[in-house]
Amino acid sequence: MADPYQILGVARGASEADIKKAYRKLAKELHPDRNKDNPKATERFSRVTNAYDLLSDKDKRARFDRGEIDGDGNPAGFGFRQGPTPNNGGFSPGPGAGFDATDGGDFSDIFEGLFGGRKAGGGFSGGFGRRGPQPKGANRPYRLAVPFADAACLNPQRITLADGKTIDLKLPAGVESGTQMRLSGKGDPGPGGPGDAIVTIDIHPHRFFTRDGDDVRLDLPVSLSEAVLGASVRVPTVSGAVMLTIPAGSSSGKVLRLKGRGFHGKTGVRGDQLVTLMVDLPVGDDALVEFVQNWPGRDKSNPRGKFDI
Repeated sequence: MADPYQILGVARGASEADIKKAYRKLAKELHPDRNKDNPKATERFSRVTNAYDLLSDKDKRARFDRGEIDGDGNPAGFGFRQGPTPNNGGFSPGPGAGFDATDGGDFSDIFEGLFGGRKAGGGFSGGFGRRGPQPKGANRPYRLAVPFADAACLNPQRITLADGKTIDLKLPAGVESGTQMRLSGKGDPGPGGPGDAIVTIDIHPHRFFTRDGDDVRLDLPVSLSEAVLGASVRVPTVSGAVMLTIPAGSSSGKVLRLKGRGFHGKTGVRGDQLVTLMVDLPVGDDALVEFVQNWPGRDKSNPRGKFDI
């Protein structure tokens, strides 16, 4: 049975930080995206991931170190040996003594108790042992790049699995980079059935949208006349362009809200789009310069008055 310490190349007394460091190094080296033509690297990546899953879980690691479970997280098997020949008509097994299958006893209840109700793994010489469930195949990791707008709108995403089959995934509410989705039975084959596919979501950044929790932010350039006089302008959103009313006398930095145009939150409530106005002044406009120079209210405003300077 594979030893997770050997798979990650760390000592049994390695710290959590050392285990994480070793995993990150191997995962980067063996990731399927970097080894598309190397199936052995993909298989090793799966083993490395499974080893890290076990050793990063304090309870599982302790149970493995005590020999209670194997490297796949399954209960460790118990072997039985032939007991000594009875002497003077009696036999009393001492500490560490084995059970003789010819005694005819049924010890299945004992072993089910040892395993918390589960059947003990492995057969026994007298035929009274129960064989435990066979281990499933390894989980297979995938990474799925999702466009920003698709993530916000929860648009289905198509992923191609290792066997060439495609699946349309329904993104969950509250999805973000690092969200993992489990596809049952879509992993590697095994004697107890296939493992699962574990899909990690990577949301791509957008060229002008940014995420703020469940809200989406956008800096919107507006002309001087639109800011001074007010206007109705087309504004992009993650689900298509809409019309937005700019109030007259709007300054740069003013934030307008478009309800329900953000990400779908985990509670089911969708965030908003927050539009920050950025007044875009023309460069080299002599008429505008002359107007400001002769503007009667030029020196009457004090935009920095709140600073008390």
